[in-house]
Amino acid sequence: MTEDIVPHGRIQQAILLIRGQKVMLDRDLAALYKVATKTLKQAVRRKASRFPADFVFVLNRKELATLRSQIVTSKSDPRGGTQYPPMAFTEQGVAMLSSVLNSESAVQVNIAIMRAFVQLRNLLSTHADLACKLAKLEKKYDAQFRVVFDAIRQLMAPPEPARKQIGFQACLSELGSQSQIKGHLVNTKRQSK
Repeated sequence: MTEDIVPHGRIQQAILLIRGQKVMLDRDLAALYKVATKTLKQAVRRKASRFPADFVFVLNRKELATLRSQIVTSKSDPRGGTQYPPMAFTEQGVAMLSSVLNSESAVQVNIAIMRAFVQLRNLLSTHADLACKLAKLEKKYDAQFRVVFDAIRQLMAPPEPARKQIGFQACLSELGSQSQIKGHLVNTKRQSK
C-alpha cells in the first residue's frame, strides 16, 4: 500500500548526506507529505520541543551553497530560491514528523520513508563489510604475491651485458717455458731503468 503512495526510488533520491548524517530537506518532505513547505515548517516550530538539534537543523550558508551547486535549476540568490534556509531532518526527525502531521497519508508516507532509510543503512553496511574483507585479503596475499611479482620482474629485466676483462692475456705457448717468462720479466725491468 505504501508503494502506491510514494515511489521508493523517489525517497532514496531525496536522502542526502549533510554534516555526516543522512537527512531529508523540508521541501522534499513537504512534497512527499503533499503539504506546503511553509505548513511543514510551521508545524515543526509549533512543536519545537519534539525536534532537538539531532533531529532537525537549519543549513548554514556554506551547506546551502554546496547544495545549490549540486542542483542546477536552483536560483542564484543566497537562499537558493527560498525565503528561509531549508531545514534538514535526520531519520529520527522524519519519524517525529508523523506525530506532528496528523493525517493517515502522513503516517503511510512516513512508513515508506523509514523503510528507505533502513534499506539505505543496510546497503551501506554491506559495502563496508565487503571493503573490510577485501582489505584483509589484500594483506593476506600481499606478501605471497610480492614474491611472485619480484620473480616476474627479475625474468623481465634485460640480461646484463658481458663485461670485458681488464688486463693483458698472454698465452704460455707464445712466451715459452716458465724460465723464459721470468727472464722476459727481468729484461723488461732492466730496460725500464
